[in-house]
Amino acid sequence: MAVAPARLTLEEFLKLREEEPPLEFEGGVVAQKVSPKARHSVLQRELIKWIDRSAEINKVAQVFPELRATFAGVSRVPDISVYRQERIPLDVNGFVVDDFTEPPDIAIEIVSPEQSVNALVRRCVWYVAHGVGVALLVDPADRSVLAFRPGQLPLAWRESDRIDLSEVLPDFTLTVEELFAPLRLP
Repeated sequence: MAVAPARLTLEEFLKLREEEPPLEFEGGVVAQKVSPKARHSVLQRELIKWIDRSAEINKVAQVFPELRATFAGVSRVPDISVYRQERIPLDVNGFVVDDFTEPPDIAIEIVSPEQSVNALVRRCVWYVAHGVGVALLVDPADRSVLAFRPGQLPLAWRESDRIDLSEVLPDFTLTVEELFAPLRLP
């Protein structure tokens, strides 16, 4: 007979030891993220490079891979988080703190083979309903990017469409084709 796992409070969850892949918390339930596969890792690397390059131009934001953010009673680890420079939490000496308790300006999830696309769509919808300005869902199988914004219908980008992150990164110029190009080796 199967025994249901004990439910935890958020405070109890935050006292747990970090694991790899990271644990996440929602509604008293702890779940482990799916371990990334090669295509996921390549896309994560490419997005971080492009975002970092764009953010550096005017020092407008910073990009964080696999950063835990705990807000709205949930603790998640988006594949990529972007925070505007002025929203990055600092300690009294001006150093970045370890624990982020505010939603990122941009949250990016990349579909891995074992993940449900619908579950990630729900996650992106949750992000924007709880303060994230833009949530992107990157699907390597479909070579598409979905963008979720508060109060708007999702946008689907493919091929030569530019990935629009202008509200946070005005100089960001990556197209969907450019994002997926490194997955095809010569």
